[in-house]
Amino acid sequence: MARNLTEARAEDVGLSAEGLARVDAAIQALIDQGELAGAVTLVARRGRLVHTNAMGKKDLATGEPLSVDSLFRIYSMTKPVTGVAMMILHDEGRWRPEDPIASHLPEFADVKVFAGLDAAGARVLVAPDHPPTIAELMTHTAGFSYGFDPANPVDGLYQAAQVWQSPSLADFSSRLAGAPLAYQPGSRWLYSLSMDLQGAIIERLSGQSLPEFMQARIFGPLGMIDTAFHTPAEKRARRATIYRMSKGRGLVPVEQQMLPDLDHPPHLASGGGGLVSSARDYARFAQMLLNGGEFDGVRIVSAEALRLQMTNHLSEEIMAGGYGIGLQQIRPGYGHGFDGAVFTDPRRAGIPVGEGTYQWDGAAGTWFWVDPVNDLLFVGLIQRMAENSPPLQAMTQTLMAEAILD
Repeated sequence: MARNLTEARAEDVGLSAEGLARVDAAIQALIDQGELAGAVTLVARRGRLVHTNAMGKKDLATGEPLSVDSLFRIYSMTKPVTGVAMMILHDEGRWRPEDPIASHLPEFADVKVFAGLDAAGARVLVAPDHPPTIAELMTHTAGFSYGFDPANPVDGLYQAAQVWQSPSLADFSSRLAGAPLAYQPGSRWLYSLSMDLQGAIIERLSGQSLPEFMQARIFGPLGMIDTAFHTPAEKRARRATIYRMSKGRGLVPVEQQMLPDLDHPPHLASGGGGLVSSARDYARFAQMLLNGGEFDGVRIVSAEALRLQMTNHLSEEIMAGGYGIGLQQIRPGYGHGFDGAVFTDPRRAGIPVGEGTYQWDGAAGTWFWVDPVNDLLFVGLIQRMAENSPPLQAMTQTLMAEAILD
């Protein structure tokens, strides 16, 4: 049977239709409570699409409902896509995990590490114990930060260099290389702009822009017709309005000037968070992961490369170090592969999924996972900025476990 998301009944692939309905009922309850404007959910098992549902509103002011082909800002769900782009180049022999970052971005050859402030308040810089590697870059352990905390001395340097205002990824890399690392490479886990820096590597190794490379090597071959770094004019009406939670007013639209411009091709394509997509598009990407790099007769990346991407690369010490970001808390049983998190021991991690489940989420509340043991994928798309939002990924994983009949 082809594993290309042809439709099937839930029971045909060992799922309970009633169990799937309970998943959506839990999300609908949050919509009814005013926690969410709406949601689109999609479930596939054994390569068959068994469930899609659109609930709630695309825009609260107009009352327009969401549809299964609505477009969402998926933010950090871009990261696993960037990981696959990197693994395509790994298949071509362009890089190895142990390569120093500087072997592909020479501007990092003399990078230093921030080691605190001296008595006069000046920054103390030391040499790295070892040059940060590509594997560390892809696991948030290379020494970078995200640059959003002005109280952090390293983030302050990112902001002074206007890293995020760079006109290109090449310039982004150059500006970033002028700042020190926030910690010794490999010594801790810190959520960072590492996947954006991977975009600069992809451009340098491929000779294409990041959007061109992803379109040619991932989106086009997979038939992901609605996934891109911007939304063309003819599709903008399908894009869901994005909200934040106000203590006094409930869900309010995020001010347009606070959002990245998605109406035009970006100068700085964000491999860490720049994509717009739909549930069906992202499901094609997720099914390719479950298929070992192939979808509908087209091979995107090798099975061996995907195994490397979807395997934990963190030590037990780092997994027990209390690191994490938002709802993605690194812990015993829950580590990090390349550009996404991996369950090494679901029981220890406290989530009822299969070992090797690979997942991530996004700043506007979107989430997904692929579970190789249960041959299952789930995509959930909402439009609420994720600070203090409900733990939808863990909630739906628990409910989905109850929906598996076999």
